[in-house]
This record gives sequence, C-alpha cells and structure tokens, in this order.
Amino acid sequence: MQHTTTLEVRPLTHAAFAPFGEVIEAGDHAKRFLINGGNTERYHDLADLDAGPEGRAIVSIFRGQPRTLPFEVRMMERHPLGSQAFIPMSGRPYLVVVAPAGVHPAVADLRVFLAQGNQGVNYLAGVWHHPLLALDAVSDFIVIDRKGPGLNCDEVMLEPAGLIASIKS
Repeated sequence: MQHTTTLEVRPLTHAAFAPFGEVIEAGDHAKRFLINGGNTERYHDLADLDAGPEGRAIVSIFRGQPRTLPFEVRMMERHPLGSQAFIPMSGRPYLVVVAPAGVHPAVADLRVFLAQGNQGVNYLAGVWHHPLLALDAVSDFIVIDRKGPGLNCDEVMLEPAGLIASIKS
C-alpha cells in the first residue's frame, strides 16, 4: 500500500500538545504545594476533565498490547461529548497520535508524540486520536472518561494510511 506521509515522532511537551489537550505530569509547569503535614507534594489540577452534559467521569484500567514499528495509522477516533485522559501505570513510553477536532482528519493533520512513562495525556472533547499505542510490553493505563447518554465515540478510516516508521532518538 502506498503511504502519502511518513509520520514524524516528536517528544510530548505541554506546548506542542496544547491544541489537543493537556499533558499530565509532575513538573515545574504545575501548581504544587505540600499537604499531609508536609509529607506529600500535591501537583494540583493537571487536566480539565470534561464529562459533558448529563455525563459523569468514570475511572477504568485499559491494558494495551504492545505495538511494533513500523506501524500503519489507519483509524482515528474521537469522543465528542467529553474528554478522555490516559495515565500510564507501567512506567513505559507509549505513542500518542492526534489530529485537531473537527471534520474527518487527513494524514497531513496527524501529529505523533512519544510520551514517557511518567506522562499522561488528556484529550479535549472532539480531538481525533488513535487508540492506545503501548510499546515494548503489555502496559496498563488509568483512563478517565465519560459515561452517560448519547453517542460518544466516532471512528474514521484513513485512506491512505500514515506510517510511523521509527522513533528517532
């Protein structure tokens, strides 16, 4: 199959990911303060979780099977009624593929980020993203998303597909 674009993998940073949502991590960007008698440092309010109208936030664990590179990005999904956050539990890097909210994305719209094992992501409502892309080994993620009335998952096929050939160091 012919690919129009080989997708570049970029480091996951707050600035680069801002059009798609928030990076969830303990770092200098976060408001933080001590709690529990000074024994615990709280990194406060790291993501704008959105359960949408009539929805409620739920917590699940997703267990992702590892993907191998090269990998063809053929499908994207979005959740138009609420945000969706992924927080890694296994401490392993993973890939994040996103495209702006709106109409059916094209391969040229895709952005690929390498998230470290201490970085989570929160996709804004309506942002296109590829399902979980664990690398190296089976990996668990805490997922916070919406439960409630209404259709909250749209999927589209990409033609042609994009290709993630490798991760450059």
